[in-house]
Amino acid sequence: QVHVVESGGGLVQTGASLRLSCAASGDTSSSSAFGWFRRVPGKERDFVASISSTGITSYADSVKGRFTISRDGAKYTYLEMESLKPEDTATYYCATTRDSWRRNTPSHIVQFGYWGQGTQVTVSS
Repeated sequence: QVHVVESGGGLVQTGASLRLSCAASGDTSSSSAFGWFRRVPGKERDFVASISSTGITSYADSVKGRFTISRDGAKYTYLEMESLKPEDTATYYCATTRDSWRRNTPSHIVQFGYWGQGTQVTVSS
């Protein structure tokens, strides 16, 4: 079992930057991928970014060039968010996979087996 905890959310103004952190504990694996998703009330959870065990990254079109995902070994991942917009307001969830991801990186909810509880990011206009 893997326990995932996000941190770093908050209230910021348009154009500001924010860094989300995610810590995984328990039966973690260095070959797992990490991902970030976000959800606004009434909508589905959307993919934001992911990173494979080898550092391959993938981003949603809406955040390309503004968000950067990184990882530190098997237990930590970060999401650097710049030039934030009001439409980035959401609850952000960190997730990690049960399976190994080396040659590519996942981007679908079903590919992730462990999820955090989420951290709220609010961008005011």
